[in-house]
Amino acid sequence: MPELLYPAAVVLAGYVVLGITGFGSALVIVPLLAWHWPLPEVVALTLLLDVPASLLHGGLNLRQVNMTELRRLLPGLVAGALAGLWLSQVLSARWPLLVLGAYVAAVGLHALRAAPAPLRTGSAASTPWAAAMGGAIGLVEMLFGTAGPLVVAWLSRRLPDMQALRATTPVVIAASACTVLLTMGASGRLSQAELWQRWLLLMGVAVAGVLLGNRLARCVSPGALRRVICGLLVVSGLCLVGQALGV
Repeated sequence: MPELLYPAAVVLAGYVVLGITGFGSALVIVPLLAWHWPLPEVVALTLLLDVPASLLHGGLNLRQVNMTELRRLLPGLVAGALAGLWLSQVLSARWPLLVLGAYVAAVGLHALRAAPAPLRTGSAASTPWAAAMGGAIGLVEMLFGTAGPLVVAWLSRRLPDMQALRATTPVVIAASACTVLLTMGASGRLSQAELWQRWLLLMGVAVAGVLLGNRLARCVSPGALRRVICGLLVVSGLCLVGQALGV
């Protein structure tokens, strides 16, 4: 139990973030837990936690969920997950860790430097563009378990209402995670007993984080929260790069 104190604190922080913003749990959890456990195990655990936690968040905000956008992305999600499974088998462990750290740090730095773009409804989504974005989401979700920024980048151009964006994002993430988990299960990557033991011990922490974050969303300044999250992403991403390089 003592060795789970750090993972529990990380998981709680990640799902408080998800409860407030509708995404970002994996961007907090995966880099910080990758210091503690191997990256493939962390990705699998995070995905297993993400599905019920994201569905809980979507259920708390069900009226705002836009299911049409989810249906457009599903075919690409499947193709991207299969591509990611193949890449995860041919890449050495060091390179995914390095890419993940750079990716997370870049996401945080870009968000810190850029003012939030106003939401606007894009033109009617063509099937090829939706399939391409679904593929990118499935690929990143399989390799790193952190496709939230890609989901937000797509949906922010499709959904003009902030509450619809906040509600729909975790539902899309849950669908992506389910697709990836089915692929992982078929390849035998979910058969470790230790993985399920960690999931059972940390699932309650994840649920508590979502409920707390959903309540805090009513009183926390979005601007202040955004700066804290982005700063954490930059720091954790750079530390992960340093770990991959042996610094």
